[in-house]
Amino acid sequence: MTGILYGVTRQQLRELGIPANDDDPPDSGRTFSDGGNFRIEVPTVNSVEAAARILAESKRRGLTINRITETFGMFRHTADEIRRYVELGQEYGAQILMSVGPRAIYDIGGGAQTPEGARIGYRLRGQEQVVRAVEDVKRGIELGVRGFVVYDEGLLWVLGRLRTAGHLPADLHLKSSAHCGHGNAATAQMLEMLGANSFNPVRDLTLPMIGAIRSAISIPIDIHVDNPRMSGGFVRTYDAPEFVRIAAPVYLKTGNSALEGHGTKPTMAQVDDILAQVEIVSEFIHRHYAQAQQSPAGRF
Repeated sequence: MTGILYGVTRQQLRELGIPANDDDPPDSGRTFSDGGNFRIEVPTVNSVEAAARILAESKRRGLTINRITETFGMFRHTADEIRRYVELGQEYGAQILMSVGPRAIYDIGGGAQTPEGARIGYRLRGQEQVVRAVEDVKRGIELGVRGFVVYDEGLLWVLGRLRTAGHLPADLHLKSSAHCGHGNAATAQMLEMLGANSFNPVRDLTLPMIGAIRSAISIPIDIHVDNPRMSGGFVRTYDAPEFVRIAAPVYLKTGNSALEGHGTKPTMAQVDDILAQVEIVSEFIHRHYAQAQQSPAGRF
């Protein structure tokens, strides 16, 4: 019955530029500016040692990793560690995204530590945390970082406006995190308007839901192919070619299933499992959607 009922509301949504339902998604037909359909992102790379091994070993295996994402929090890394992340990105042609550090789970407020804390997520508590989050971004910029994972919609709005005003670099990349908890085309469109350069929806969306999001926004979508146990533990390797087909330009977030949870530092054994998952996903793309093109290294 989807698409038959509620006709007036569906038409009104279309007039707003938002899809009226979750239909069988068509081919996206869109690409990154370099012509690539997809890029590989390895998330939760929370130590510079892990980043160095992942990038060096992937190159040895003939794999391209386009993006490394750190999620421990910039304020928990020394300046030298952050500089080393940046150097590794330059050496291997990988975009480096660092996460804004002060957030609810590190705050003195008890709400984030309760069962209801999932409602807060990683959002900021109080205006002082907004100030400190902006300072965290400025510190990262001074150390060479040009991409940030943002967990709070208000902070995204602030950073976007500071960038427009020239107070932050024009090439600053702002990634809206899955921890914001968004999973529909309307909120995706809102986040794009707030300044997001890429959108990471929640992890358990169906292919039609993802297709609806793609029809509403022009920025890349960041999609989890696999997840740590605390985020469901599912592995969607066979969906990866479909993600590329319906959601391009898309970042395939790959390797998290090797970890117990978020905000942890991977062991070297876990790094090997991450690399194996990257290799498997790359194989499945080439096997089942051979015409799809991955962006080369060095394209951000």
